[in-house]
Amino acid sequence: MNVLARALAAAVALRAARRGASGGPAPDGPPGPEHRTAGASPAATRLVAVLLVLTGCAGAAVGVLLALHASTQLLGLAAALAFVLLAVALAVASFRIVPQETAVEDRPPVTDPQTRAALTETVRAGGDGVSRRALLGGAAGVAGAGLATAAAAPLAALGPRPGGRLGESRWTTGVPLVDEHGAPIRADALEVGAFLTAFPHGADPRELGSPVVVVRLRPEDVSLPPGRRAWAPQGLLAYSKICTHAGCAVALFRYPLNEETSTSPALVCPCHYSTFDPARAAKVTFGPAGRPLPQLPLRIAPDGTLQAAGPLSGPVGPAWWGVGHS
Repeated sequence: MNVLARALAAAVALRAARRGASGGPAPDGPPGPEHRTAGASPAATRLVAVLLVLTGCAGAAVGVLLALHASTQLLGLAAALAFVLLAVALAVASFRIVPQETAVEDRPPVTDPQTRAALTETVRAGGDGVSRRALLGGAAGVAGAGLATAAAAPLAALGPRPGGRLGESRWTTGVPLVDEHGAPIRADALEVGAFLTAFPHGADPRELGSPVVVVRLRPEDVSLPPGRRAWAPQGLLAYSKICTHAGCAVALFRYPLNEETSTSPALVCPCHYSTFDPARAAKVTFGPAGRPLPQLPLRIAPDGTLQAAGPLSGPVGPAWWGVGHS
């Protein structure tokens, strides 16, 4: 608010200085009426106030749109509109909210008490209502609050709330694994070295806690902690697809065909190359990720389809704030 008010005051002072500099020397001759300055027209003041209020509304719209998961195009349009309206308000203030020159003639002093009282009452009545300074100050406050919202709202997109999760998981014991078309995934559909994305049956696949990557390794290559050794039947393992670095999708699976010339199997996030070892509970082997991918325990149902044998081993998403280690 203070910055906008100072900008308006500076524009007024600069315009007044320019007018004074271009006025030239006073003409010779007997002194005429005294010249003083008065404020701009009420219409110009109201126009600037309206523009500032619209600036605040456009800035606040950024926060509202972000809360509604609007597209980046709409967010950019609202932010751009806020700054354009602010620029127009400052331009109008520079050219219109400036001292206006008026002529004030000398008048004899008022000696009659009744006339003086009437004039005093008229002057007091003229000062009632909202002054130009108060109007512009309030409008500048609205604009400042809106712009502050536009600047602060994107901070909510930097990660989960403190102590919260980036994506709640729908995985519980007995939930079938299905593909993107909702078809159940059979255990025998994956060969050693295979990789696919699965979702919990009946859940929204767009939820960040839904997708998991399922891989198949040779059972003798799997080395899980003692409490997880039953989580990988026939070498089948499942991990959250959401990278624990910045929430990107783990979309690559590296499986060597020749151990002598290749490195071990790995799940890789292509955004920042965080690399996880699926044979060792998705331990981070390279890149900026701060913790392993949460693991989903698996079991094979009597009909040969894959099911969850429990919830994910940890919270889904980046290892920020209250998100602990898996």
